[in-house]
Amino acid sequence: MTSLNQTELNAIRNRSECLVSLEEANQGLATMAQQMDQHLQDKNPIVLCTMIGGVITTGLLLPQLTIDLQVDYIHATRYGNNTVGYDLEWRAYPRLNLENRCVVIVDDILDGGLTLAEIEKHCKQVGASEVYTAVLVDKAAKRTAGGLLKADFTALKVEDRFLYGLGLDYKGYLRNAPGIFAVAKEDESA
Repeated sequence: MTSLNQTELNAIRNRSECLVSLEEANQGLATMAQQMDQHLQDKNPIVLCTMIGGVITTGLLLPQLTIDLQVDYIHATRYGNNTVGYDLEWRAYPRLNLENRCVVIVDDILDGGLTLAEIEKHCKQVGASEVYTAVLVDKAAKRTAGGLLKADFTALKVEDRFLYGLGLDYKGYLRNAPGIFAVAKEDESA
């Protein structure tokens, strides 16, 4: 696992560009919550937080939803603390029974789409009656073959850059940055 020191992190932050402020992200989430309330009314969904990246999105989204729901989590990752993704690694499955339930998978980002597609497939395999996806950020990236093409609910759309903040990480750091930031080109694969 890569460990960065404070000087390196400060330099990365200083070279980064803020694409979306926390206020803009909250506005996008409020709009998304309204859409979800309308569409999921009377469906008694299970909201699955995708760990680790989806924890901030889920935390900001849940208080804005007025529908009755249950919350659980799932942990599947392709990135770990790397800047590129590999095979999907399952770390935790939901504890709630998804059979015959409406499920909403909440994640931080839709980029290649493979992770969300695999989680959606798992939910269907264990008997979910309906599966929806909700993401904070839809990155204008080329989708990977077999990946999810479009989320059902999206708060923000951003350009295809390496991002961090509001759950998105840079080598395991900067998830807690108060907005969506793009790293400088020199930091993308450093």
